[in-house]
Amino acid sequence: MNLETVFFAILLIAVLLLAGKWTRRRVGLLRRLFLPSSIVAGVFALLLGPQVLGRFFAEDSAWAQGLWTPSVLEVWSSLPGIFINVVFAALFLGKGIPSLRAIWRSAGPMVAHGQTLAWGQYVVGLGLVLVMLSPLWGINPMAGALIEIGFEGGHGTAAGLGDTFRELGFEDGADLALGLATVGVVMGVILGTVAINWAVWKGHIERPDRSEDDEEELAEHENREPPVDARFTDRSIEPLSIHLGFVGVSIAVGWLLLQGMVRLESAVLVPLGWPELLRHIPLFPLAMIGGVIVQILGERLGYAQLIDRNLMNRISGTALDLLIVAALGALSLEAIGAHAGPFAVLALGGIVWNLFGFFVLARLMFPRDWAPNGLANFGQGMGMTVIGLLLVRMSDPHNRSGAMEAFGYKQLLFEPVVGGGLFTAASLPLIYQFGAGPVFIGVTFVMAGWLVFGLWKFGPRRAGGTA
Repeated sequence: MNLETVFFAILLIAVLLLAGKWTRRRVGLLRRLFLPSSIVAGVFALLLGPQVLGRFFAEDSAWAQGLWTPSVLEVWSSLPGIFINVVFAALFLGKGIPSLRAIWRSAGPMVAHGQTLAWGQYVVGLGLVLVMLSPLWGINPMAGALIEIGFEGGHGTAAGLGDTFRELGFEDGADLALGLATVGVVMGVILGTVAINWAVWKGHIERPDRSEDDEEELAEHENREPPVDARFTDRSIEPLSIHLGFVGVSIAVGWLLLQGMVRLESAVLVPLGWPELLRHIPLFPLAMIGGVIVQILGERLGYAQLIDRNLMNRISGTALDLLIVAALGALSLEAIGAHAGPFAVLALGGIVWNLFGFFVLARLMFPRDWAPNGLANFGQGMGMTVIGLLLVRMSDPHNRSGAMEAFGYKQLLFEPVVGGGLFTAASLPLIYQFGAGPVFIGVTFVMAGWLVFGLWKFGPRRAGGTA
């Protein structure tokens, strides 16, 4: 693998993205499912590779690898672990960081409900591993984290943890997580649409008069070109270069934090008998923390005004598109086929838990407007943040419930921990070191704590009963 091969492999992804965009515009079903063009392109990459097209030819044939050479597939398998750092580093750059009190006042119920759903995915996954999957199929106990990684974390997190899966001896886990992420996105949109229609029928939300153009724009992550700002009229440097610099600094800060934590663990905790956990944690959750630090310092030192959120969204979105296509193109269908039974059980378990979280827990944990607020967390819990935003836009296009703002604020207290945060990354080494049982007990206590707190603090009775 050399620089020329890397360049060519990225160019192939760009061509596939064009093909995915063109196909999505021509196929109505894909638009109705709100599948991003990157996922469509990733499916093309998979179908035209050795996993599908190559199977129609003999092993010694020039077409045994499909249209992709082994070196291209090698690059694609490495790209997600790199680009996921860009995605997470840019997550909070350009966003004003409000005080914790302001966040909690606006998004407290959303945080409690979202945390309950996320930790519950660990409870369901590890419970299934202990009761069914390991006894019947002998699957690796780390499979208990796959629902949260694939559903709550999404394609980016699943792909970004590929190296961690390999280091810990569960290489198939990355492919299973990517498969679950794909199932989650599709089922999140389908079941979310059904839930919206049910809520309208029952009178829990007003009949939305949504615009198909708005949905298209949201689902595709497309932002119109922002007007030229006086901040960016300096012709000595391209604004994109400045923003890439902020991303680079955030990743560097995250790397320093990670290295410091690893060395502290090795010097202080390991001699006391503590197992080495932090060296298995990938860089991307710390890159996210680095982005928060850069943003907070920027607000205090005065350079935050140089960071444009629209441009940062474009950088993050481009990196996410590239890593999704690369990850799906290098996906191993053999790994999913070898674990078809556990894969189906985990997918069903995650779907059932998220539906329970919407139809039951959301009623009990939101003081008002439980349906649009619950749909936000349901969408994120099934696929990714954009699915949650999509369902909120569909159910409450005029934002009368305030769910959109609450959902945005919630990410500041949510994503640093789960959904791709520190615990998501640490869950695999924790299960590896301590086993599924102790981790199951721990996450059950955390989930129960958030559930009880949410019921006590934010239940419908606090608002006079609106369920």
